[in-house]
Amino acid sequence: MKLTILLFLVITFTTANAQNTDITESLYETYEKYKENELGKRRIKHAQLQPLIEKYRTKAGFKITKVGESIEGKSLNLISIGEGDTSVFLWSQMHGDEPTATQAIFDIFNFLDSPDFTAEKQRILSNCTLHFLPMLNPDGAEVFQRRNRLGIDINRDALRLQSPEGRTLKKVRDSLDADFGFNLHDQSTYYNAERTEKPATISYLAPAYNYEKEINEVRANAMKVIVFMNDIIQKYAPGQVGRYNDDFEPRAFGDNIQKWGTSAILIESGGYPEDIEKQEIRKLNYVSILSAIYTIANKSYEDIPIERYEEIPENDRKLFDLKIANATYNLLGKEYILDVAANRLEVDKEKHNDFWYSSRILEQGDLSTYYGYETLDATGLKIVAGKVYTETLSSMDQLKSLDLEKVLESGYTYVRVKDIPKEKLSSPVPIHIIGDKTKLPDFRMEIGVNPTFLLKKGNEIKYVVINGFLIDLANYKETSQKVKNAMIYR
Repeated sequence: MKLTILLFLVITFTTANAQNTDITESLYETYEKYKENELGKRRIKHAQLQPLIEKYRTKAGFKITKVGESIEGKSLNLISIGEGDTSVFLWSQMHGDEPTATQAIFDIFNFLDSPDFTAEKQRILSNCTLHFLPMLNPDGAEVFQRRNRLGIDINRDALRLQSPEGRTLKKVRDSLDADFGFNLHDQSTYYNAERTEKPATISYLAPAYNYEKEINEVRANAMKVIVFMNDIIQKYAPGQVGRYNDDFEPRAFGDNIQKWGTSAILIESGGYPEDIEKQEIRKLNYVSILSAIYTIANKSYEDIPIERYEEIPENDRKLFDLKIANATYNLLGKEYILDVAANRLEVDKEKHNDFWYSSRILEQGDLSTYYGYETLDATGLKIVAGKVYTETLSSMDQLKSLDLEKVLESGYTYVRVKDIPKEKLSSPVPIHIIGDKTKLPDFRMEIGVNPTFLLKKGNEIKYVVINGFLIDLANYKETSQKVKNAMIYR
């Protein structure tokens, strides 16, 4: 009798997993069909979302409800669909500069509105009611900043509830008495999965609801769904999942929502190689969130052992954009072996629709326990200062006449220009522009300086680092095209 019951449970769990695997693979393969192309870049605004939301007012099954306003009066809307008993609440962009999941939510709307996946959607919408609150912090999104217009972190306002955005989130959660809550964020692209060189492309947390970090049924259900989602991400970004420390934070919404009886699932979108606008990570959000909703509808998550949650490696922060290892550096007549790590820091343009890079050396010394999205073993290579080009150009238009490959091969990393337009913020070519009377400081390898130097083997320049971008002179065409911008020094 016991054997029969065991076999039944195994067959049931295997069948449910197979069904979930099938929908996951299909969602991944067909994603482009549902991607909302109006939201192609990270710096999205409240105004861009409104026509996308409005078109669902007349769509069958969708319900749009204005549930609040931001400090500046921008509307906060709840989009609901489904008629099932299990309430699932998803909110995004509590931090204004964390938009990846907001884009994925509108991809999910397109999926739900399509005539495809009929059986799967029927299962979801008959068992669940889905509620989405995209862009909780539209004022922060307008200027691409983490905090709201008051300058506070909404995610630390769960107790005082002084922000209208925080009050709206609490009101909606309470009115729905949601069974599951998806708290959707972006994290730094410099997180890595612990003790690996792989970025934490997605990180999870089932927040604790008390200082003792106890696990009740509510928190256990969040852990089980996270284990399920981790299995999905591992198929498409193997080894690129992290887990946040679960120390209790009494002011945080996630911790309190768990405490209030909603199984809270924190999802953080991190970094992915050569995915500056996080479009591949957006796709992973879409696939994993929809698959998680499907397993919630099927209740197949219930059989997942929570012990597997602890198997997900913790987040670490030992990743840089560029790591140069084992380079030789001459200081005051003596040679040292030096590792150098640099990050490309984004500087927003005036309207917060785009950005340029102003890179910095952030660490140097023995970096053997650190990693880079791009790493060069510079053993046998010497760090040398770049030079200023011998000719002063009258205007930036003259840059077009330069053979930049030969200029860099000759060791020049700066070019003087007499007339630099005031509106120009950065150099559009892979060489720095300086004013005709600008005096550069003495070259030094030091934390905080712009990473620009040559790497020489004997008398031959092998590599050039410009504004934190590595140019391989043996593969100049391909590597120089990856330089978004160099700097302008007036």
